[in-house]
Amino acid sequence: MELKIGVIRGDGIGPEIVAEAVKVLDKVGQVFGHTYTYQELLLGGASIDVHGVPLTDETIADAKSCDAVLMGSIGGDARVSPWYKLEPGKRPEAGLLKIRKALNLFANLRPAVLYDELKGACPLKEELTEGGFDLMIMRELTGGLYFGNRKTEEVNGVLTACDELTYNENEIRRIAVRAFDIARKRRKKVTSVDKANVLDSSRLWRKVVEEVAKDYPDVTLEHMLVDNCAMQLVKNPKQFDVILTENMFGDILSDEASMVTGSIGMLASASLNDTKFGLYEPSGGSAPDIAGKGIANPIATILSAAMMLRFSFDLDKEADAIEDAVSKVLEEGYRTIDIMSEGKTQVGTAKIGDLICERIER
Repeated sequence: MELKIGVIRGDGIGPEIVAEAVKVLDKVGQVFGHTYTYQELLLGGASIDVHGVPLTDETIADAKSCDAVLMGSIGGDARVSPWYKLEPGKRPEAGLLKIRKALNLFANLRPAVLYDELKGACPLKEELTEGGFDLMIMRELTGGLYFGNRKTEEVNGVLTACDELTYNENEIRRIAVRAFDIARKRRKKVTSVDKANVLDSSRLWRKVVEEVAKDYPDVTLEHMLVDNCAMQLVKNPKQFDVILTENMFGDILSDEASMVTGSIGMLASASLNDTKFGLYEPSGGSAPDIAGKGIANPIATILSAAMMLRFSFDLDKEADAIEDAVSKVLEEGYRTIDIMSEGKTQVGTAKIGDLICERIER
């Protein structure tokens, strides 16, 4: 198969971790007989440095010409970076919001997996996580509070801010369908998370999700209020299979789930539109404090590349090969500094990528 992949190396540790993911993709290509054309794209601080804006129309057009996009981390240290002296609409993260909207990336998939080999890094009691856990958070990504109308004005002499939370039934239905489709390939359970006891948008969310569920009689649906879900994630994460939720709730819950696994450097993510196109990135930040030191954990980005092969290209065997190689490396005791524990072998960014490449096989 010939694939055109957009590559956004990003800021901070982004270029280092993307390099290892590309290395792994190249090894998969050699083993399974695929060829890639890489299209370099600029986003975030790297784009500001060259173009003065975090995302250009040309970059959007180039991204649309690709079959999928692999991205590193975006942003810098807000305390010292000149990027954060710009108005909010011209800062690195504004480019990320813009490209999600421009590419119609409405479905964000964030798997939270606790490998049994890393259970010591999990902050929860061992009896809660024995055997590990594997859940998927499906977050609606282009609607809700983050994309609603907003304003700050003086009302009767008092400075007042307003942010609108809006969803329509079509936005809810398309993310719900995607969640049920993915649950059908997993353990066939969807937990829809909302705040239906308070919010009209959540009451509509629950209504539409129940309508979609009728088309999936083999998938179990449960509803859970967002505050309860936040508690349940630390009380019993193994109860979850697919968590379906709106934009802001998903933003918060996915970060909570990532820390329950012990290291955000292990967690991949995918953002999909209504075709096979997707943007794949690690869940963690750009970590400018360790950029260039060769110690960043690239596994989340490598696993994001595996998600790309699986969801955009239907190359399940190739994705399995990457995930199996990651598991083997962990089983053999190799660790980057963020997941290091006593008795294990600490290695750097490039070495962990090499070790994973060596273990990729049919």
